[in-house]
Amino acid sequence: MRELADGVWQLSGFPPNAINVFVIGDVLIDASSRYATRRIMRQIDGMPISAHALTHAHPDHQGASHAVCERLGIPFWVGAADADAAEDPTLIGERQPNAFLAQFFYKTFTGPGHPVDRKLSEGDEVAGFQILHVPGHSAGHLAFWRESDRVLIAGDVFNTADPLTLIPGLRMPKDVFTPDPAQNRRSAKRLAELEPSLLLVGHGPPFRDPAQLAEFAAAL
Repeated sequence: MRELADGVWQLSGFPPNAINVFVIGDVLIDASSRYATRRIMRQIDGMPISAHALTHAHPDHQGASHAVCERLGIPFWVGAADADAAEDPTLIGERQPNAFLAQFFYKTFTGPGHPVDRKLSEGDEVAGFQILHVPGHSAGHLAFWRESDRVLIAGDVFNTADPLTLIPGLRMPKDVFTPDPAQNRRSAKRLAELEPSLLLVGHGPPFRDPAQLAEFAAAL
């Protein structure tokens, strides 16, 4: 685990940066696939985790959520428009594009559902971060924004590496995993306008070039 900004930690994984999990303050952000429980629990052992939140309810972000919440006895926080899918993961499969890769990862990575204790909406606050509703990759997709040092956790609105090949580079998530690519592009433009000094995403390494991000978003 490494600290990327004040109170912002990235858990280690293999391969590195393939499916990212973060801790902000005392909140665990995302939970990778259903195979990640032991890795996550080992790394957060001893940390005062008081809640678990999702950027979005997709198989590679909610996979270990139920297990982590059960073991730690902590509440589960999800975007309002993704809360039903976090509780009933069959809805994840129904809302994913009807394509082989999307359905394969749904069947392979999805974890059990878990009751949502708090439905997050635009303007809410989590561990000093402001919640932004940025739909497209999912209906209830959230980003976490801390204006004081311009740290942005953007989930899968952007990728900073190809999620399949892990070749680095700023890009949009693949359409095969994105129910509404046009809406996601609008969300990407919105986030780029924030000029984040540190961009953290679900797939890929930390990104620290707001000018390049702005140029990328302008071309969408």
